[in-house]
Amino acid sequence: MEKNDLISSYIEPISPLPTSLIQSGKLEEKIEVILFDLYGTLFISRSGDIGMAKKKSPQTEKLEKLLEKFGIKKDSQSVLNRFYAAIENQHELLKKKGVDFPEVEIDQIWMRVLENDDLESVRAFAVTFELIANPVYPMPNLEKMLSVCQKSNVLMGIISNAQFYTPYLFNWFLGSTPEDLGFHPDLILYSYKFGYAKPSTFMFQVAAERLKDMDISVRSALYIGNDMLNDIYPAKKAGFKTGLFAGDARSLRLRKNDPKCKDLSVDLVITDLVQLLDYIQ
Repeated sequence: MEKNDLISSYIEPISPLPTSLIQSGKLEEKIEVILFDLYGTLFISRSGDIGMAKKKSPQTEKLEKLLEKFGIKKDSQSVLNRFYAAIENQHELLKKKGVDFPEVEIDQIWMRVLENDDLESVRAFAVTFELIANPVYPMPNLEKMLSVCQKSNVLMGIISNAQFYTPYLFNWFLGSTPEDLGFHPDLILYSYKFGYAKPSTFMFQVAAERLKDMDISVRSALYIGNDMLNDIYPAKKAGFKTGLFAGDARSLRLRKNDPKCKDLSVDLVITDLVQLLDYIQ
């Protein structure tokens, strides 16, 4: 999917908000792999992360114009109500099947809500809705950091709560696919493909198994994320080194009141993606 005029009109530059944390920590072992969260880590997320967007209504005027653009003769509030209800219903069904933290396929949700089985049209609508509900923009120094990691032959991967449109972010903002930017295809794990969302350890366990198949120890893999519960907790349980990205106050989640995070520590704290290069060069 290209960044066409419709999508471009919803993309605006966003700057990160500073936090009170500073760069700290060290790594005792050489890092062979760096795995990243996306929303709030590689990309600024105005709502904090992709999950938060589900809890916040997009701007009513923009949504009404979007519905009109796609010829959808439905009231904006009723569309939102049906959308959130459909997500909750699907979550409940998956929980009954034993999924601890369920993830939905958002295009399938929208097909039901809009009563439209034209996947291409529904996906175009879903992408634009997400840009209204959760505006995103690359973190400072993202392209530089990825370029140096790729040239340094550091394996890179992604473990992120995500939807079908998430990989488009790299095309829109950096002009390349994740794979062309250096992400190993076997180490790109998106929640919608597995039906499990963070903080479930499911995707982290899958990543650990795939690294094992590559003869790479999890102890030489570093996971970077902005959320102590969703990112650091499951990454540590899977045996990864951990780095907290504290570069944007919108997305930094310390979770100090969560029992799982009370005594949780990280190997690194970084406030700018370029600081990662200090640990691989």
